[in-house]
Amino acid sequence: MMNVEHIDGLFSQSYAEARGKFLAAATAKGLPVDSYELGLKGAQNETLATDVVFDGPRDASKLLIVLSGVHGVEGFPGSAVQTGALQFEARKPADTAILYVHAINPHGFSHLRRVTQENVDLNRNFIRFDGPLPQNDGYHEIHEALLPVKWPPLDDQALQQYRQTHGDKKLQCAISLGQYHYPDGMFFGGQAPTWSNTTFRQILRTYACNAQIIASVDVHTGLGPYGYGEKIFASHDVDTLEKARHWWGEITDVHAGSSTSVPMSGPIQVAISEECTAARHIGICLEFGTYPIEKMITTLRADHWVFRHGMQDTTQSSEITSRLKDLFYPNHTDWKTPVWTQASTVINQALQGLESW
Repeated sequence: MMNVEHIDGLFSQSYAEARGKFLAAATAKGLPVDSYELGLKGAQNETLATDVVFDGPRDASKLLIVLSGVHGVEGFPGSAVQTGALQFEARKPADTAILYVHAINPHGFSHLRRVTQENVDLNRNFIRFDGPLPQNDGYHEIHEALLPVKWPPLDDQALQQYRQTHGDKKLQCAISLGQYHYPDGMFFGGQAPTWSNTTFRQILRTYACNAQIIASVDVHTGLGPYGYGEKIFASHDVDTLEKARHWWGEITDVHAGSSTSVPMSGPIQVAISEECTAARHIGICLEFGTYPIEKMITTLRADHWVFRHGMQDTTQSSEITSRLKDLFYPNHTDWKTPVWTQASTVINQALQGLESW
């Protein structure tokens, strides 16, 4: 059992620091690191990369994938969980390996944005781009109101009207379901696969091709009660839902309306289903709550306003970026301790579940 100081030491204040701790943990365990460099520089002029560590036999038929940084600025707790799991990992069952994918969106992690360098929400990017792009009529209706010319907006009457007409959940869906026609807008899913998309698929083809059973834990933050880890079912293999509940206890489902999240148009777990067709997949998003959703949406709007209107490198943009980091990463012991405690339990439960499959 780790004490508070050890837990606090797993967390970092920048992408560069987080990456350094993760790489050091892998080195201390004698595990090689496979680094996929982005080719762009970070906020501290550092190298940006997605780093991969494979722990276990390469021919293992059972694989646990632990993923961090899908939404860049949310990468701090995911990185801490991965570093801690490398340092204090529970017993791996026979014929089982763990694949750590650290900072799949390194640009967003370093520059403290939720999106990639293409302004793409990575969890909306895993769709088929060989046909008509999905339509989000609700977002089309409110795009200009979300990101007005001046910030803060003089009023939000258009959004309030949409809320009154359609309800809170429909407004949340309109904003965050995913949209594909406004490259400067919020929750943009892209118009082609991003670097992070193609990189993750390459990682799966390299490291997961032998797996017959795949469990995945994808760490996120922002929705739900402060410090509480909601376990959201995240597999396109819907037959594994009951097994997920057997492994992890209470599981929510966006399609059943039981989750704080809403359905999204192209989550990263799609790649597991498409690239690992011979494997059964049982997975969750582990979503740690921070602050009320109204505050989250307002701060995300401000961040996208900065991007849309070219307001970077100003005092106002710096303040917005700082608020965004604090919103998705509360740097407080009373948040970090339950994050590590719950996440380490979830990882152990996944390993035990794989053993019993």
